[in-house]
Amino acid sequence: MEHVDVIVVGAGLSGIGAGYHLSTQCPTRSYAILEGRGQLGGTWDLFRYPGIRSDSDMHTLGYHFKPWVADKAIADGPSILRYIRETADEHGIADRIRYHHQVQSASWSSEHARWTLTITHSDSDACSELSCNFLFMCAGYYSYRGGYTPEFSGRDRFKGPVIHPQKWPEQLDYSNKRIAIIGSGATAVTLLPALAKEAAHVVMVQRSPSYIVPWPEKDRLANALRRVLPDKTAYAITRWKNITLQQVVYRQTRIRPETVRRRMLKMAQKALGDSIEMDPHLTPSYDPWDQRLCLAPDGDFFEAIKSTRASIVTGDIDSFTEDGLQMSTGEHVDADIVVTATGLQLVVLGEVAFSVDGASVDFSNTVTYKGFAYSGVPNLCTSFGYVNASWTLRSDLIASYVCRLLNHLEQTGTSQCIPRLSPRDKEMPLRPFIDGFTPGYLQRVDAIMPKQGDRAPWVNTQNYRHDLKQFQGGSVDDGSMEFL
Repeated sequence: MEHVDVIVVGAGLSGIGAGYHLSTQCPTRSYAILEGRGQLGGTWDLFRYPGIRSDSDMHTLGYHFKPWVADKAIADGPSILRYIRETADEHGIADRIRYHHQVQSASWSSEHARWTLTITHSDSDACSELSCNFLFMCAGYYSYRGGYTPEFSGRDRFKGPVIHPQKWPEQLDYSNKRIAIIGSGATAVTLLPALAKEAAHVVMVQRSPSYIVPWPEKDRLANALRRVLPDKTAYAITRWKNITLQQVVYRQTRIRPETVRRRMLKMAQKALGDSIEMDPHLTPSYDPWDQRLCLAPDGDFFEAIKSTRASIVTGDIDSFTEDGLQMSTGEHVDADIVVTATGLQLVVLGEVAFSVDGASVDFSNTVTYKGFAYSGVPNLCTSFGYVNASWTLRSDLIASYVCRLLNHLEQTGTSQCIPRLSPRDKEMPLRPFIDGFTPGYLQRVDAIMPKQGDRAPWVNTQNYRHDLKQFQGGSVDDGSMEFL
């Protein structure tokens, strides 16, 4: 059986970032990146729906070590995919990727201090095994098999196509068609203006509104700085400015939610003009950042509404009909195509079956260690980013910390690192893996997710400034991580 020191699962934004850190911080360690699909890029290769773009600025969603130099800070999917590919090529990471390697199970042996992975090869239906000392899961947080679609009464009656954005048909012709988008999250807010350019009319059918914030597509300061400073310097300044802004805004939503709420609704009303009433379509019932905010680059969502090529219907869907959606209010939404932008199907650790010394691991019975490892599970970590800021900010910190762990193992002549709950820690109250964040996609899987405690290091803070301290400062031998 082939053996490598470290296996990274997933060749998306996090996996390529992990490859960079392993190459630069642990140059003596062998590693491989296993990717279940035939391309790198993860989300940015999988999703192909019209208008696909980032919902965070690329000066913080980009890697800290590779400046984002494109004109647009809110970038489209193909541009982000090119950026990831460039990173993999520039740092020799592309040569470490093994495509069509879908990890089905991972079994840990304490006797041999290694993981054995069972892998299926999607291009040949063959199976193989591969072993490693350390397993780094960068497979994201949602199922690649398909998105989440609720059960709708009468769906089979509808004559047109019903499409989930995660599986957008490549040749779909939607020009001059009536389109109903079910949902009010980031995907729906992205799709509406993109589809409205060619469709006869687009209706966003939502059960309840989300916060939609108009935001400049270009960062004027970043573009100005690049004209007078080296790319790395301009990027570093812009990155820190945007990180600070993200943190300030999020903190204000926690301590002055009503003030932030009024400001966000005022921004939306200004972008919308007098073309539509804010109530009930654009006034959420929850506080900002209780769920993720939706960006409208240069106000494109509001411009589409004002053009009358798009509209919003708010309420419950009673059933599908032959030619649209029947609302519980009695209103009928005419449609030739229905898009179910109803969210992702969240999974734990890439849908891999884990066992330790023959006993299967139920991650819902574990407590997260610093939001990236799990009590009692050796030599395993996951890359899990922020829900209130750019994902890559945290995945970068985690990848660097993993390298610190690996170097500590080498320096101390140990082979295992295991997060251990002390007797006192075992008595602490447990909370959800992500606390104070209430979107439906997270609530649906709360029962299968790991838990967090009420004290360090058993918390998942979702706070970048706190994470800078815990991941970059202090010893990795903190009394809770056991080294054997």
